[in-house]
Amino acid sequence: MYDISVPVIIHGLKSLSALLKKAEAHCEARKIKPEALVNFRLFPDMFPLSAQVQLASDFAKGVGARLSGTANPAYADEEKTFPELQARIAKTIAFLESLDRKLFDGASSRMVKVRLSRDVEKDMTGEAYFNRFALPNFYFHMTTAYNILRHNGVELGKGDFMGRAV
Repeated sequence: MYDISVPVIIHGLKSLSALLKKAEAHCEARKIKPEALVNFRLFPDMFPLSAQVQLASDFAKGVGARLSGTANPAYADEEKTFPELQARIAKTIAFLESLDRKLFDGASSRMVKVRLSRDVEKDMTGEAYFNRFALPNFYFHMTTAYNILRHNGVELGKGDFMGRAV
């Protein structure tokens, strides 16, 4: 489970970080206030860019914590600038990189508890959690962040989303 989860999520976080760097450069080049992008929503009932990054980070660290059986670090959702969002991504990557891969032994069949909403928790195997819940949610929020930036004219393409091939 380590090999199909942690490196994949770290790669996605690094791609997300690169997207934010391009967005910040876009703001500087066009004299746009960065908070205009950080607070932008695709639709009024959707989360802004800042929350999309925070949620991608939450799903990323949740993968590492739940599949390794370690404590899931709590991050306050207070990021309001590109540098603060970058720091959150870096902190999330550092957490994932700190995990011993041996802790993931047996993670595919280990039961994990997942909060689906404020009132609903569900137990599922590590494999089901990762494949059907955590990874789709991680990419949903990463994709929405990409779409917010692209919608606002940041010059991005599929290669930017996919990140550098390894």
